[in-house]
Amino acid sequence: MYSFITIGTNNLNKSSIFYSKILKPLKIVKVLSHKRYYGYAKSATPKKIQLYIIKPFNKKKSTSGNGTMVTFSAKSKKEVNEFYNIGMKNGAKDEGKPGPRHGKDYYAYLRDLDGNKICAFTKK
Repeated sequence: MYSFITIGTNNLNKSSIFYSKILKPLKIVKVLSHKRYYGYAKSATPKKIQLYIIKPFNKKKSTSGNGTMVTFSAKSKKEVNEFYNIGMKNGAKDEGKPGPRHGKDYYAYLRDLDGNKICAFTKK
């Protein structure tokens, strides 16, 4: 449904370290480095970049969007838990501990270093 997602940051290097750590269990890796952004892709398809951590083009401060959230697909509850735990150890803020939601699916919610709301999710 989408081509790619961008997540704004005020500190590209810190965000890159944070995202590289929390996305590792989901098999998402940094595949592109640029002075204004970093690109991430599934390790199995490194040429298909679907996520960019980016400094805003207009050179103004990056802010989080109220009601905006990016959700990453996980293959298991273990991956969701790892995403959450690694995030919390690396400066994320808790927005919802790992657990079932909506009666069956499994989620974990965080705020990244810039306040962006992110989530990991699995149906398993």
